[in-house]
Amino acid sequence: MLCAHISLSELYKLFIYARLHIMTEIVFLIEDAPEGGYTARALSESIFTEADDIDRLREEIRDAVRCHFPDEQARPKLIRLHFVRDEVIAS
Repeated sequence: MLCAHISLSELYKLFIYARLHIMTEIVFLIEDAPEGGYTARALSESIFTEADDIDRLREEIRDAVRCHFPDEQARPKLIRLHFVRDEVIAS
């Protein structure tokens, strides 16, 4: 039987290492804002931003991700935008 003793600091380092390698992508839910423009909400982190048009929203999302993850190594490498749009039609 092999028994390994790991200190709390080593365990924490392993946790951070695993999180860095798991967090390769962050997903944002993009919706039309009721007052116009668009809102973006991250599904896995507490990040929210908004803008008047899609191009500006992309810039705001990148900026928000950089602010939320100041350590570039911990920052997700990809940002996925999931557009949700409600459409109502007559029956």
